[in-house]
Amino acid sequence: MLKRKEFILGAAVGLTFAAAATAGGVIDWPGANAAEVHGRLVPSAGAAGLAFAPPQGAPLSFADIFDQVSPAVVQIDVETRVERPRGGIIPIPGFPPGFGFRAPETQTPDEEEDAPTALGAGSGFFISADGFIVTNNHVVENATKITVKLSDGRELEARLVGRDADTDLAVLKVEGSDFKFVTFEEAAEPRVGDWVIAVGNPFGLGGTATAGIVSARARDISDSRTPYTDYLQIDAAINRGNSGGPTFDIYGRVIGVNSAIFSPTGGSVGIGFAIPASIAKSVTDRLMSGRAIERGYLGATISTITDDEREAYGFASDFEAAYIVDVTAGGPADRAGLQIGDIVTLLNGRKITSSTELTRAVGQAAPGDNLRLEIIREGRQQVINVRSGTRPADIQAAQNGANPDEPGSVPDRPAAGAGEVVEGLTVTPVTEALRTRYSLPDSLNGLVITATAQGSRAARMGFEPGMVIVLADQRQVRTAADLRAAVARVKESGREGIVLLVRTARGNSPVVLPLATAE
Repeated sequence: MLKRKEFILGAAVGLTFAAAATAGGVIDWPGANAAEVHGRLVPSAGAAGLAFAPPQGAPLSFADIFDQVSPAVVQIDVETRVERPRGGIIPIPGFPPGFGFRAPETQTPDEEEDAPTALGAGSGFFISADGFIVTNNHVVENATKITVKLSDGRELEARLVGRDADTDLAVLKVEGSDFKFVTFEEAAEPRVGDWVIAVGNPFGLGGTATAGIVSARARDISDSRTPYTDYLQIDAAINRGNSGGPTFDIYGRVIGVNSAIFSPTGGSVGIGFAIPASIAKSVTDRLMSGRAIERGYLGATISTITDDEREAYGFASDFEAAYIVDVTAGGPADRAGLQIGDIVTLLNGRKITSSTELTRAVGQAAPGDNLRLEIIREGRQQVINVRSGTRPADIQAAQNGANPDEPGSVPDRPAAGAGEVVEGLTVTPVTEALRTRYSLPDSLNGLVITATAQGSRAARMGFEPGMVIVLADQRQVRTAADLRAAVARVKESGREGIVLLVRTARGNSPVVLPLATAE
Protein backbone atom coordinates (compact mmCIF):
# COMPACT_ATOMS: atom_id res chain seq x y z
CA MET A 1 0.00 0.00 0.00
CA LEU A 2 1.03 3.57 -0.37
CA LYS A 3 2.69 4.88 2.77
CA ARG A 4 2.81 8.63 3.16
CA LYS A 5 5.83 9.50 5.30
CA GLU A 6 3.58 11.68 7.42
CA PHE A 7 5.26 13.90 9.78
CA ILE A 8 7.14 11.15 11.37
CA LEU A 9 10.87 11.31 11.97
CA GLY A 10 12.52 9.84 8.96
CA ALA A 11 15.83 8.99 7.44
CA ALA A 12 18.22 6.66 5.75
CA VAL A 13 21.95 6.67 5.92
CA GLY A 14 24.02 8.79 3.57
CA LEU A 15 25.11 7.86 0.14
CA THR A 16 28.33 5.90 -0.13
CA PHE A 17 29.58 4.85 -3.49
CA ALA A 18 31.43 1.57 -3.04
CA ALA A 19 34.30 1.64 -5.46
CA ALA A 20 34.84 -2.13 -5.73
CA ALA A 21 37.25 -2.99 -2.91
CA THR A 22 40.36 -0.92 -3.66
CA ALA A 23 42.84 -0.73 -6.52
CA GLY A 24 44.99 -3.77 -6.23
CA GLY A 25 42.44 -5.56 -4.03
CA VAL A 26 42.56 -9.30 -3.78
CA ILE A 27 39.74 -11.41 -5.22
CA ASP A 28 40.04 -15.14 -4.72
CA TRP A 29 38.03 -17.22 -7.18
CA PRO A 30 37.37 -20.82 -6.17
CA GLY A 31 38.83 -23.12 -8.81
CA ALA A 32 40.79 -20.35 -10.54
CA ASN A 33 43.85 -21.36 -12.52
CA ALA A 34 46.66 -20.69 -10.05
CA ALA A 35 49.35 -21.45 -12.63
CA GLU A 36 49.00 -18.06 -14.33
CA VAL A 37 48.53 -15.57 -11.51
CA HIS A 38 48.65 -17.76 -8.42
CA GLY A 39 44.91 -17.24 -7.77
CA ARG A 40 45.24 -13.46 -7.57
CA LEU A 41 43.22 -11.37 -10.02
CA VAL A 42 44.11 -7.69 -10.29
CA PRO A 43 41.14 -5.44 -11.19
CA SER A 44 41.48 -3.15 -14.16
CA ALA A 45 42.64 0.32 -13.27
CA GLY A 46 39.67 1.67 -15.19
CA ALA A 47 39.46 4.91 -17.10
CA ALA A 48 42.38 7.27 -16.61
CA GLY A 49 43.91 4.94 -14.06
CA LEU A 50 40.94 5.20 -11.66
CA ALA A 51 40.19 2.39 -9.27
CA PHE A 52 36.55 2.32 -10.33
CA ALA A 53 35.29 3.10 -13.80
CA PRO A 54 31.57 4.00 -13.76
CA PRO A 55 29.29 2.95 -16.60
CA GLN A 56 29.19 5.30 -19.54
CA GLY A 57 26.99 8.29 -18.71
CA ALA A 58 27.15 7.74 -14.93
CA PRO A 59 28.79 10.35 -12.67
CA LEU A 60 32.02 9.31 -11.01
CA SER A 61 30.62 10.47 -7.68
CA PHE A 62 27.72 12.48 -6.31
CA ALA A 63 29.91 14.08 -3.67
CA ASP A 64 30.37 17.43 -5.46
CA ILE A 65 26.63 17.68 -6.10
CA PHE A 66 25.82 16.89 -2.48
CA ASP A 67 28.32 19.46 -1.23
CA GLN A 68 26.72 22.02 -3.52
CA VAL A 69 23.06 21.49 -2.56
CA SER A 70 23.05 20.10 0.99
CA PRO A 71 23.31 23.51 2.73
CA ALA A 72 19.88 24.35 1.30
CA VAL A 73 18.20 21.22 2.73
CA VAL A 74 16.69 21.44 6.22
CA GLN A 75 15.12 19.25 8.85
CA ILE A 76 11.64 20.32 9.95
CA ASP A 77 10.47 19.45 13.48
CA VAL A 78 6.81 20.00 14.31
CA GLU A 79 4.52 19.87 17.31
CA THR A 80 0.79 19.28 16.97
CA ARG A 81 -2.08 19.21 19.42
CA VAL A 82 -3.68 15.79 19.76
CA GLU A 83 -6.45 14.21 21.78
CA ARG A 84 -5.25 13.60 25.29
CA PRO A 85 -4.07 10.03 25.92
CA ARG A 86 -5.27 8.27 29.05
CA GLY A 87 -1.84 8.42 30.62
CA GLY A 88 1.87 7.83 30.20
CA ILE A 89 3.98 8.04 27.09
CA ILE A 90 2.37 6.61 23.95
CA PRO A 91 4.99 5.97 21.24
CA ILE A 92 4.28 7.15 17.73
CA PRO A 93 5.16 4.45 15.17
CA GLY A 94 8.37 5.28 13.33
CA PHE A 95 9.80 7.54 16.04
CA PRO A 96 13.01 6.78 17.89
CA PRO A 97 12.71 5.79 21.58
CA GLY A 98 11.77 8.72 23.74
CA PHE A 99 9.49 10.36 21.20
CA GLY A 100 5.77 10.22 21.57
CA PHE A 101 2.86 12.06 23.11
CA ARG A 102 4.20 14.52 25.64
CA ALA A 103 1.58 14.94 28.34
CA PRO A 104 1.67 17.75 30.92
CA GLU A 105 3.61 16.87 34.07
CA THR A 106 0.58 17.60 36.23
CA GLN A 107 -2.98 17.14 35.15
CA THR A 108 -5.26 18.97 37.52
CA PRO A 109 -8.91 19.47 36.55
CA ASP A 110 -8.12 23.12 35.77
CA GLU A 111 -5.55 22.00 33.22
CA GLU A 112 -7.65 19.45 31.35
CA GLU A 113 -7.94 21.86 28.44
CA ASP A 114 -4.16 21.61 27.94
CA ALA A 115 -3.89 19.05 25.17
CA PRO A 116 -0.80 16.85 24.86
CA THR A 117 1.61 17.36 22.00
CA ALA A 118 2.68 14.99 19.24
CA LEU A 119 6.17 15.40 17.85
CA GLY A 120 7.11 14.70 14.26
CA ALA A 121 9.61 15.65 11.61
CA GLY A 122 10.17 15.87 7.90
CA SER A 123 12.38 17.62 5.39
CA GLY A 124 12.35 20.80 3.34
CA PHE A 125 14.60 23.12 1.36
CA PHE A 126 15.27 26.83 0.94
CA ILE A 127 13.89 28.20 -2.30
CA SER A 128 15.06 31.78 -1.76
CA ALA A 129 17.84 33.61 0.06
CA ASP A 130 15.35 35.46 2.28
CA GLY A 131 14.10 32.37 4.09
CA PHE A 132 11.25 30.76 2.15
CA ILE A 133 11.20 26.96 2.55
CA VAL A 134 9.27 24.35 0.56
CA THR A 135 7.97 21.17 2.22
CA ASN A 136 4.96 18.84 2.17
CA ASN A 137 1.56 19.88 3.47
CA HIS A 138 1.27 16.65 5.45
CA VAL A 139 4.48 17.50 7.32
CA VAL A 140 3.17 20.77 8.78
CA GLU A 141 -0.61 20.29 8.67
CA ASN A 142 -2.14 21.14 12.08
CA ALA A 143 1.29 22.08 13.48
CA THR A 144 1.30 24.43 16.47
CA LYS A 145 5.06 24.93 16.42
CA ILE A 146 7.54 24.50 13.55
CA THR A 147 11.31 24.45 14.05
CA VAL A 148 13.80 24.32 11.19
CA LYS A 149 17.26 22.81 11.67
CA LEU A 150 19.88 23.98 9.18
CA SER A 151 22.85 21.97 7.98
CA ASP A 152 25.20 24.22 10.00
CA GLY A 153 23.40 23.30 13.24
CA ARG A 154 21.30 26.43 13.66
CA GLU A 155 17.67 26.06 14.76
CA LEU A 156 15.14 28.67 13.66
CA GLU A 157 11.45 28.99 14.39
CA ALA A 158 9.35 29.00 11.21
CA ARG A 159 5.90 30.26 10.39
CA LEU A 160 3.49 28.77 7.89
CA VAL A 161 3.04 31.04 4.86
CA GLY A 162 0.54 28.87 3.01
CA ARG A 163 -0.30 25.32 2.06
CA ASP A 164 -2.18 23.44 -0.63
CA ALA A 165 -3.57 20.08 0.48
CA ASP A 166 -4.56 19.11 -3.07
CA THR A 167 -0.90 18.98 -4.18
CA ASP A 168 0.56 18.23 -0.72
CA LEU A 169 2.75 21.34 -0.81
CA ALA A 170 3.44 23.99 1.82
CA VAL A 171 5.69 27.04 2.17
CA LEU A 172 7.35 28.14 5.42
CA LYS A 173 9.31 31.31 6.29
CA VAL A 174 12.18 31.88 8.70
CA GLU A 175 13.63 35.25 9.58
CA GLY A 176 17.04 36.06 8.17
CA SER A 177 18.87 36.54 4.91
CA ASP A 178 21.65 35.13 2.75
CA PHE A 179 20.43 31.56 3.13
CA LYS A 180 21.82 29.06 0.66
CA PHE A 181 18.98 28.06 -1.65
CA VAL A 182 18.23 25.90 -4.67
CA THR A 183 15.91 26.37 -7.64
CA PHE A 184 13.34 24.32 -9.51
CA GLU A 185 14.27 23.03 -12.94
CA GLU A 186 11.72 24.48 -15.36
CA ALA A 187 13.23 24.02 -18.81
CA ALA A 188 14.39 20.39 -19.02
CA GLU A 189 12.00 17.53 -18.24
CA PRO A 190 13.68 14.57 -16.54
CA ARG A 191 13.66 11.38 -18.58
CA VAL A 192 13.14 7.83 -17.45
CA GLY A 193 16.62 6.53 -16.67
CA ASP A 194 18.11 9.90 -15.68
CA TRP A 195 20.13 9.97 -12.44
CA VAL A 196 18.54 11.54 -9.36
CA ILE A 197 19.72 12.34 -5.83
CA ALA A 198 17.34 12.58 -2.86
CA VAL A 199 18.51 14.57 0.16
CA GLY A 200 16.63 14.73 3.42
CA ASN A 201 16.07 13.70 7.00
CA PRO A 202 15.08 10.01 7.03
CA PHE A 203 14.41 8.63 10.52
CA GLY A 204 15.81 11.83 12.06
CA LEU A 205 19.36 11.22 10.86
CA GLY A 206 19.50 14.45 8.85
CA GLY A 207 21.74 15.36 5.95
CA THR A 208 21.25 12.04 4.17
CA ALA A 209 21.75 11.52 0.44
CA THR A 210 20.57 8.58 -1.65
CA ALA A 211 20.84 8.12 -5.40
CA GLY A 212 18.95 6.32 -8.13
CA ILE A 213 17.16 6.99 -11.38
CA VAL A 214 13.83 8.24 -12.63
CA SER A 215 11.81 5.03 -12.87
CA ALA A 216 8.69 6.50 -14.46
CA ARG A 217 7.01 9.80 -15.25
CA ALA A 218 3.42 11.01 -14.95
CA ARG A 219 2.61 8.27 -12.46
CA ASP A 220 -0.97 8.36 -11.17
CA ILE A 221 -0.88 6.79 -7.70
CA SER A 222 -4.67 7.05 -7.27
CA ASP A 223 -4.41 9.13 -4.11
CA SER A 224 -7.65 11.05 -3.69
CA ARG A 225 -5.85 13.53 -1.43
CA THR A 226 -3.67 14.78 -4.31
CA PRO A 227 -5.87 14.55 -7.41
CA TYR A 228 -3.92 17.09 -9.45
CA THR A 229 -0.49 15.45 -9.36
CA ASP A 230 1.19 13.09 -11.81
CA TYR A 231 4.22 11.98 -9.84
CA LEU A 232 7.81 11.25 -10.75
CA GLN A 233 8.63 7.72 -9.67
CA ILE A 234 12.20 7.29 -8.43
CA ASP A 235 14.17 4.37 -7.01
CA ALA A 236 16.48 6.45 -4.78
CA ALA A 237 15.73 5.34 -1.23
CA ILE A 238 13.31 7.67 0.55
CA ASN A 239 11.84 6.82 3.93
CA ARG A 240 9.85 8.32 6.76
CA GLY A 241 11.21 11.79 7.35
CA ASN A 242 12.17 12.37 3.71
CA SER A 243 8.76 13.96 3.14
CA GLY A 244 9.16 17.46 1.75
CA GLY A 245 12.80 16.99 0.82
CA PRO A 246 14.14 17.68 -2.68
CA THR A 247 15.03 15.32 -5.50
CA PHE A 248 17.89 16.73 -7.60
CA ASP A 249 19.20 15.98 -11.04
CA ILE A 250 22.95 15.60 -11.51
CA TYR A 251 23.26 19.35 -12.05
CA GLY A 252 21.88 20.11 -8.60
CA ARG A 253 18.52 21.39 -9.85
CA VAL A 254 15.33 20.47 -8.00
CA ILE A 255 13.19 18.24 -10.21
CA GLY A 256 10.77 17.04 -7.53
CA VAL A 257 9.54 17.23 -3.94
CA ASN A 258 9.52 13.83 -2.20
CA SER A 259 6.05 13.01 -0.97
CA ALA A 260 5.12 9.31 -0.84
CA ILE A 261 6.39 5.77 -1.08
CA PHE A 262 4.89 2.46 -2.09
CA SER A 263 5.77 -0.09 0.54
CA PRO A 264 4.40 -3.32 2.02
CA THR A 265 6.70 -2.84 5.03
CA GLY A 266 6.66 0.89 5.77
CA GLY A 267 10.27 1.29 4.62
CA SER A 268 11.83 1.94 1.27
CA VAL A 269 11.57 -0.79 -1.36
CA GLY A 270 12.84 1.40 -4.17
CA ILE A 271 9.48 2.88 -5.21
CA GLY A 272 9.21 6.52 -4.24
CA PHE A 273 7.13 9.39 -5.59
CA ALA A 274 8.05 13.05 -5.98
CA ILE A 275 5.86 15.99 -6.93
CA PRO A 276 7.30 17.25 -10.25
CA ALA A 277 8.97 20.66 -10.34
CA SER A 278 6.51 21.79 -13.02
CA ILE A 279 3.69 21.50 -10.48
CA ALA A 280 5.62 22.45 -7.35
CA LYS A 281 7.00 25.72 -8.71
CA SER A 282 3.68 27.17 -9.84
CA VAL A 283 1.98 26.30 -6.55
CA THR A 284 4.79 27.47 -4.27
CA ASP A 285 5.20 30.72 -6.22
CA ARG A 286 1.55 31.54 -5.50
CA LEU A 287 1.89 30.57 -1.85
CA MET A 288 5.03 32.70 -1.44
CA SER A 289 3.23 35.72 -2.85
CA GLY A 290 0.31 35.25 -0.46
CA ARG A 291 -2.15 34.35 -3.19
CA ALA A 292 -4.80 31.70 -2.61
CA ILE A 293 -4.78 28.50 -4.65
CA GLU A 294 -8.09 28.50 -6.51
CA ARG A 295 -9.28 25.75 -8.81
CA GLY A 296 -12.39 25.16 -10.84
CA TYR A 297 -15.19 23.12 -9.30
CA LEU A 298 -17.88 21.02 -10.94
CA GLY A 299 -19.72 19.68 -7.90
CA ALA A 300 -19.99 16.04 -8.91
CA THR A 301 -18.71 12.66 -7.78
CA ILE A 302 -17.18 10.84 -10.72
CA SER A 303 -15.69 7.49 -11.67
CA THR A 304 -13.94 6.01 -14.69
CA ILE A 305 -15.89 3.84 -17.13
CA THR A 306 -14.70 0.29 -16.47
CA ASP A 307 -14.31 -2.52 -18.98
CA ASP A 308 -17.46 -4.21 -17.65
CA GLU A 309 -19.45 -0.99 -17.91
CA ARG A 310 -18.12 -0.31 -21.40
CA GLU A 311 -19.25 -3.75 -22.53
CA ALA A 312 -22.62 -3.45 -20.78
CA TYR A 313 -23.30 -0.15 -22.53
CA GLY A 314 -22.25 -1.59 -25.87
CA PHE A 315 -19.44 0.90 -26.43
CA ALA A 316 -16.39 0.14 -28.57
CA SER A 317 -13.49 -1.60 -26.85
CA ASP A 318 -11.36 1.57 -26.98
CA PHE A 319 -14.09 3.86 -25.57
CA GLU A 320 -12.93 5.95 -22.59
CA ALA A 321 -14.88 8.42 -20.49
CA ALA A 322 -15.86 9.54 -16.99
CA TYR A 323 -19.15 8.63 -15.30
CA ILE A 324 -21.21 11.00 -13.14
CA VAL A 325 -21.90 8.97 -10.00
CA ASP A 326 -23.51 11.77 -8.01
CA VAL A 327 -24.24 15.48 -8.25
CA THR A 328 -23.82 17.83 -5.27
CA ALA A 329 -27.14 19.51 -4.54
CA GLY A 330 -27.00 23.22 -5.38
CA GLY A 331 -23.54 22.95 -6.93
CA PRO A 332 -22.48 24.17 -10.39
CA ALA A 333 -23.25 20.85 -12.12
CA ASP A 334 -26.66 20.61 -10.47
CA ARG A 335 -27.58 24.16 -11.49
CA ALA A 336 -26.50 23.48 -15.09
CA GLY A 337 -28.57 20.31 -15.40
CA LEU A 338 -25.85 17.64 -15.27
CA GLN A 339 -27.39 14.40 -14.03
CA ILE A 340 -26.22 11.25 -12.33
CA GLY A 341 -25.52 8.59 -14.93
CA ASP A 342 -24.26 11.06 -17.52
CA ILE A 343 -21.10 9.94 -19.33
CA VAL A 344 -18.59 12.74 -20.00
CA THR A 345 -16.46 12.37 -23.13
CA LEU A 346 -15.12 15.91 -23.72
CA LEU A 347 -14.55 19.09 -21.71
CA ASN A 348 -13.92 22.25 -23.72
CA GLY A 349 -12.75 20.03 -26.58
CA ARG A 350 -10.35 18.06 -24.39
CA LYS A 351 -10.83 14.30 -24.48
CA ILE A 352 -11.83 12.87 -21.12
CA THR A 353 -10.47 9.36 -20.63
CA SER A 354 -10.94 8.91 -16.88
CA SER A 355 -12.19 10.47 -13.68
CA THR A 356 -8.66 11.74 -13.02
CA GLU A 357 -8.57 13.46 -16.41
CA LEU A 358 -11.89 15.17 -15.73
CA THR A 359 -10.85 16.26 -12.22
CA ARG A 360 -7.65 17.82 -13.52
CA ALA A 361 -9.33 19.47 -16.50
CA VAL A 362 -11.89 21.09 -14.21
CA GLY A 363 -9.18 22.06 -11.72
CA GLN A 364 -7.23 23.89 -14.42
CA ALA A 365 -10.20 26.13 -15.11
CA ALA A 366 -10.58 29.37 -13.21
CA PRO A 367 -13.66 29.95 -11.07
CA GLY A 368 -16.32 31.48 -13.30
CA ASP A 369 -15.03 29.88 -16.50
CA ASN A 370 -17.44 28.07 -18.80
CA LEU A 371 -17.08 24.29 -18.81
CA ARG A 372 -18.52 22.85 -22.02
CA LEU A 373 -19.22 19.21 -21.29
CA GLU A 374 -20.05 16.80 -24.09
CA ILE A 375 -21.96 13.91 -22.58
CA ILE A 376 -23.90 10.77 -23.45
CA ARG A 377 -27.31 10.52 -21.78
CA GLU A 378 -29.69 7.65 -22.50
CA GLY A 379 -27.68 6.80 -25.60
CA ARG A 380 -27.78 10.33 -27.07
CA GLN A 381 -24.99 12.90 -27.23
CA GLN A 382 -25.70 16.23 -25.57
CA VAL A 383 -23.83 19.37 -24.52
CA ILE A 384 -24.07 20.83 -21.01
CA ASN A 385 -22.51 24.22 -20.20
CA VAL A 386 -21.48 24.61 -16.57
CA ARG A 387 -20.23 27.80 -14.96
CA SER A 388 -17.25 26.66 -12.88
CA GLY A 389 -17.37 27.22 -9.15
CA THR A 390 -14.47 27.45 -6.70
CA ARG A 391 -13.25 24.14 -5.34
CA PRO A 392 -13.97 24.05 -1.58
CA ALA A 393 -11.06 23.68 0.81
CA ASP A 394 -12.74 20.59 2.29
CA ILE A 395 -13.98 18.80 -0.80
CA GLN A 396 -15.01 15.72 1.17
CA ALA A 397 -17.34 17.73 3.37
CA ALA A 398 -18.93 19.31 0.29
CA GLN A 399 -19.50 15.91 -1.29
CA ASN A 400 -20.85 14.43 1.92
CA GLY A 401 -23.63 16.92 1.77
CA ALA A 402 -25.12 14.80 -1.03
CA ASN A 403 -24.54 11.52 0.82
CA PRO A 404 -24.89 12.23 4.53
CA ASP A 405 -25.56 8.70 5.70
CA GLU A 406 -22.74 6.59 7.03
CA PRO A 407 -22.47 2.79 7.00
CA GLY A 408 -24.38 1.29 9.84
CA SER A 409 -27.06 4.00 9.88
CA VAL A 410 -29.67 1.69 8.38
CA PRO A 411 -32.21 0.54 11.01
CA ASP A 412 -33.27 -3.07 11.47
CA ARG A 413 -34.08 -4.67 8.15
CA PRO A 414 -37.36 -6.44 7.43
CA ALA A 415 -37.44 -10.20 7.73
CA ALA A 416 -38.95 -10.55 4.26
CA GLY A 417 -39.12 -8.23 1.31
CA ALA A 418 -42.25 -6.99 -0.39
CA GLY A 419 -42.31 -6.14 -4.06
CA GLU A 420 -41.60 -7.72 -7.44
CA VAL A 421 -38.65 -9.87 -8.43
CA VAL A 422 -36.44 -8.75 -11.32
CA GLU A 423 -33.16 -10.57 -12.03
CA GLY A 424 -32.97 -11.96 -8.51
CA LEU A 425 -33.76 -8.63 -6.85
CA THR A 426 -37.00 -7.95 -5.01
CA VAL A 427 -37.71 -4.28 -5.67
CA THR A 428 -40.43 -1.81 -4.82
CA PRO A 429 -40.88 1.95 -5.33
CA VAL A 430 -39.70 4.28 -2.58
CA THR A 431 -42.45 4.96 -0.05
CA GLU A 432 -42.49 7.08 3.09
CA ALA A 433 -42.41 3.92 5.19
CA LEU A 434 -39.30 2.72 3.35
CA ARG A 435 -37.68 6.14 3.68
CA THR A 436 -38.12 5.87 7.44
CA ARG A 437 -37.02 2.23 7.63
CA TYR A 438 -33.84 2.76 5.61
CA SER A 439 -33.13 6.43 6.45
CA LEU A 440 -33.45 7.48 2.81
CA PRO A 441 -33.20 11.20 1.92
CA ASP A 442 -36.42 12.94 0.87
CA SER A 443 -34.91 13.79 -2.50
CA LEU A 444 -34.05 10.18 -3.34
CA ASN A 445 -36.26 8.33 -5.81
CA GLY A 446 -35.90 4.91 -7.38
CA LEU A 447 -36.47 1.26 -6.57
CA VAL A 448 -35.71 0.01 -3.08
CA ILE A 449 -34.19 -3.46 -2.88
CA THR A 450 -36.02 -5.32 -0.12
CA ALA A 451 -34.59 -8.83 -0.69
CA THR A 452 -32.30 -10.88 -2.92
CA ALA A 453 -32.94 -14.39 -4.19
CA GLN A 454 -30.77 -16.92 -2.42
CA GLY A 455 -27.94 -18.10 -4.66
CA SER A 456 -28.65 -15.49 -7.32
CA ARG A 457 -25.93 -13.43 -9.01
CA ALA A 458 -27.30 -10.34 -7.32
CA ALA A 459 -26.91 -11.95 -3.89
CA ARG A 460 -23.37 -13.08 -4.66
CA MET A 461 -22.46 -9.57 -5.79
CA GLY A 462 -23.46 -8.08 -2.45
CA PHE A 463 -26.79 -6.42 -3.18
CA GLU A 464 -28.58 -5.86 0.12
CA PRO A 465 -31.97 -4.67 1.37
CA GLY A 466 -32.01 -0.91 1.74
CA MET A 467 -30.01 -0.22 -1.39
CA VAL A 468 -31.82 1.85 -4.01
CA ILE A 469 -31.58 1.41 -7.78
CA VAL A 470 -31.62 4.94 -9.18
CA LEU A 471 -30.74 4.29 -12.84
CA ALA A 472 -30.77 1.27 -15.11
CA ASP A 473 -28.92 1.58 -18.43
CA GLN A 474 -28.73 5.37 -17.86
CA ARG A 475 -32.50 5.69 -17.44
CA GLN A 476 -34.41 6.53 -14.29
CA VAL A 477 -36.42 3.72 -12.77
CA ARG A 478 -39.36 4.34 -10.46
CA THR A 479 -41.25 1.06 -10.85
CA ALA A 480 -40.48 -2.61 -11.35
CA ALA A 481 -41.89 -2.24 -14.86
CA ASP A 482 -39.24 0.41 -15.60
CA LEU A 483 -36.50 -1.97 -14.52
CA ARG A 484 -37.95 -4.87 -16.53
CA ALA A 485 -38.13 -2.66 -19.63
CA ALA A 486 -34.50 -1.65 -19.20
CA VAL A 487 -33.45 -5.29 -18.80
CA ALA A 488 -35.42 -6.30 -21.89
CA ARG A 489 -33.89 -3.48 -23.92
CA VAL A 490 -30.37 -4.55 -22.94
CA LYS A 491 -31.05 -8.21 -23.75
CA GLU A 492 -32.51 -7.33 -27.14
CA SER A 493 -29.34 -5.43 -28.00
CA GLY A 494 -27.29 -8.55 -27.33
CA ARG A 495 -25.57 -7.18 -24.23
CA GLU A 496 -24.96 -9.58 -21.36
CA GLY A 497 -25.11 -7.15 -18.42
CA ILE A 498 -26.89 -4.00 -17.34
CA VAL A 499 -25.32 -0.98 -15.62
CA LEU A 500 -27.24 -0.04 -12.49
CA LEU A 501 -26.52 3.10 -10.49
CA VAL A 502 -27.14 1.99 -6.93
CA ARG A 503 -27.42 4.18 -3.89
CA THR A 504 -25.72 2.55 -0.89
CA ALA A 505 -25.01 3.75 2.65
CA ARG A 506 -21.60 4.89 1.36
CA GLY A 507 -22.97 6.82 -1.61
CA ASN A 508 -23.83 6.08 -5.23
CA SER A 509 -22.01 3.32 -7.08
CA PRO A 510 -22.29 2.04 -10.68
CA VAL A 511 -22.61 -1.75 -10.79
CA VAL A 512 -22.82 -4.13 -13.76
CA LEU A 513 -25.38 -6.86 -13.07
CA PRO A 514 -24.94 -9.91 -15.36
CA LEU A 515 -28.31 -10.88 -16.83
CA ALA A 516 -29.83 -14.32 -16.73
CA THR A 517 -29.98 -16.12 -20.08
CA ALA A 518 -32.81 -18.30 -21.33
CA GLU A 519 -32.13 -22.03 -20.92
